[in-house]
Amino acid sequence: MDTQLFQIGPIPAALWGPPSERVTVAVHGAQSSKTDVPFRLLAKAFPERQVLSFDLPEHGSRKGAPPLCKPPVCARELSAVLDYAESHWKSIDLFAVSMGAYFSLLACPGRNLAHAWFLSPVVDMEGLTRDMMAWFQISETRLKAEGAIPTPMGQTLYWDDLCYIRAHPVARWPFPTDILRGAGDTLVAEESVTAFSKRFSCRLRTVEDAEHWFHTPPELESLSLWLRETAEP
Repeated sequence: MDTQLFQIGPIPAALWGPPSERVTVAVHGAQSSKTDVPFRLLAKAFPERQVLSFDLPEHGSRKGAPPLCKPPVCARELSAVLDYAESHWKSIDLFAVSMGAYFSLLACPGRNLAHAWFLSPVVDMEGLTRDMMAWFQISETRLKAEGAIPTPMGQTLYWDDLCYIRAHPVARWPFPTDILRGAGDTLVAEESVTAFSKRFSCRLRTVEDAEHWFHTPPELESLSLWLRETAEP
C-alpha cells in the first residue's frame, strides 16, 4: 500500500492509496499513531478511496513535544485536517478509534460527512473520566486542587479537561455511522455505546472474543470483515 508522509501545517500526516475523489479521514486512539494497523486495514478494505491519517499531539512523531493531547486542542487539529480534506476531495468519510471518536464528536457535527465508522469508540468522555477517577481513587476535590494527576494507565487526568467535557456535551451526530466494539472491552462501558447507537441511529456490531484494543489476528480479521461488509458504494 502506497503511503505518502507530509505535513498539514504543524500536523504530521499520512496519505494512503492512489488518487481518488473520495477520502476517509482517520483519527487514532491513545498510544497510537497515523500509521496504526487499523488504518492499513482500512485502506485495503476501501481501495476505491484514499485514507488520510495524522498524529494527534503527544503521539507518533510528536511524542515529547507540545502541545498536550487535550480535547479542545485535538478538536481544533481535527478541524484543520478536515479543512484540508474539504479543499482536496469531493467526498469525505470518517474512521475514528477510541478517544479519536470523542474528538470527532467535538469537531465534526457541522461538517458534511458521507459516512462514519467508529472502532471501540469513547462516546461518553465524562463517564470514562469518572470511571478512571474511581479506579484510582481520585476525588474531584483532589483533581481540582492538583490540576493534573497521572494514572498507572499512562493517561493523565486534568481538571480543566473535565470542566471542558462537561461544558461541551454531545448534542448532534447527524451522519450514517457504523460502530464495532469488543464484548470484552473493559475501558468503555457497553451501556454508553449502546445508548449512543440508539440515540443517533447507528449500526452497532459486537465481536464476542475481542477487547478494547483490536490487535490479535482474530480481532483484526473481524475488523477487516466489518469494514468490507459496511463499506459504502
